[in-house]
Amino acid sequence: MKRYERFSGILLHPTSFPSPYGIGDLGEEAYAFIDFLKEAGQRLWQILPLTHTGYGDSPYQSFSAFAGQPLIISPRHLVNLGFLYEHELAGLPEMDPEHIDYGAVIPWKEQILTLAYRRFHDRKEQDGDLRYRFERFCEEQKHWLSDYALFMACKKFHGGVSWLEWEEEYRRPSPEFKTELLHKLGEDVEYYEFVQFIFFQEWRDLKKYANDRGIQIIGDIPIFVSMDSADVWANQQLFQLDSRGFPTNVAGVPPDYFSATGQLWGNPLYDWDAHKEEGFAWWISRIRTQLTNLDILRIDHFRGFEAYWSIPYGEETAVNGKWVKAPGHELFTAVKEALGDDLPIIAEDLGIITDEVTALREAFQFPGMKVLQFAFEGTGESDYLPHRYQDPVCVCYTGTHDNDTSVGWYEHLAPDCRRKLCRYMNSTEERRMHLDFIRLAMGSIACYAIFPLQDVIGLGSEGRMNTPGAPAGNWGWRYRKDDLLPALAQELQGLVSLYGRY
Repeated sequence: MKRYERFSGILLHPTSFPSPYGIGDLGEEAYAFIDFLKEAGQRLWQILPLTHTGYGDSPYQSFSAFAGQPLIISPRHLVNLGFLYEHELAGLPEMDPEHIDYGAVIPWKEQILTLAYRRFHDRKEQDGDLRYRFERFCEEQKHWLSDYALFMACKKFHGGVSWLEWEEEYRRPSPEFKTELLHKLGEDVEYYEFVQFIFFQEWRDLKKYANDRGIQIIGDIPIFVSMDSADVWANQQLFQLDSRGFPTNVAGVPPDYFSATGQLWGNPLYDWDAHKEEGFAWWISRIRTQLTNLDILRIDHFRGFEAYWSIPYGEETAVNGKWVKAPGHELFTAVKEALGDDLPIIAEDLGIITDEVTALREAFQFPGMKVLQFAFEGTGESDYLPHRYQDPVCVCYTGTHDNDTSVGWYEHLAPDCRRKLCRYMNSTEERRMHLDFIRLAMGSIACYAIFPLQDVIGLGSEGRMNTPGAPAGNWGWRYRKDDLLPALAQELQGLVSLYGRY
């Protein structure tokens, strides 16, 4: 992270914003959160992948590596644009303000987005400026939007089932059949283009608001993409698939801290030879596109660029996988040649990290991650202890979206580990444990210190965002508007001043 200053920030996904519409969105509470960051002296806002979620509502399993999440489009913004009437926002089932019910939210959001599209479709024929802006957006994003919109239209035509269950001509469409489909499904294709047009208009306005206040946004991209995605459907030659389109091997990680049987993600693996032949064009396009929407990228599971865990398709766990080498050095050399030397990328280097992975990260000067919770899982020395940090080119987290909240983690910590933590922080006030943990991150030499909003508020395990391996109940946490107390902003501002994170 060359030339980066000493900053701190908060990890919070937009779905967690307060909203009367069942899920956080890019409306007024998003702007209020940025105002809170400014008041608290924070210069960073980290989010999870912004993409259109699919199976399990996970931002790490999306219908596209490029498309934005329709569920966080602001209904209020659609009213302000004249695409919805006020009374059409009624009818939303009563929602828990602290948790997302995706089963209720998704059909309601799709209903109002369809209403908005119909008005947009009618209006753009008379409004030349609106039509020009829409067509310009579609042309600028054509490299991913055309395939995504057609994929989603085909998916709707097939009742939402995975593309692997479609007829052969849909699974592997010829250019001629794609042209035929564009005519056959034209209105549905345009609907998905419209949704992305609105999403990126909202997102870029919000990003500008943050940047104008000195706040940079750290985005997250998973190394792998979902099997049921436009990326795989439209680029089958770039993945390890059989003649029918089914994966031959899938991604995951071996047994580790999070799971005794590993994690079977199920994502298709890349055919890296095919990527090399194309000069890594798909990856360059992916990173370039994300860097137009974000300031910094955190690449999840960075170690997979040195070697990835390959699991035969059909296995029930990740245990019977094997490590296979990946061309990470060639990939990032190509990305640097295309996008410049100073790539604003954070490498998620947690888990089983070898010397080769560290060498790859250091070769491109990508900062790695330090998670404070890991430092106190035992009573011995740990490289995650702040006094063991040897290089400020790293990012210190109290915890990530995959960890329990710091309060919840502390409550389940072994007594001897608790005592070690309290001695290390010189703290005996359990009610302030979460703030002292943030103080510990802020005081480290790491150039960036980042902590989930749940740790700022002091929530227990009820605020956990994700439990790896759990099949349901994830990605639903939301905070309440009155959780962002002025006293918390003042507390964080004081730590910024104390530890020089201006």
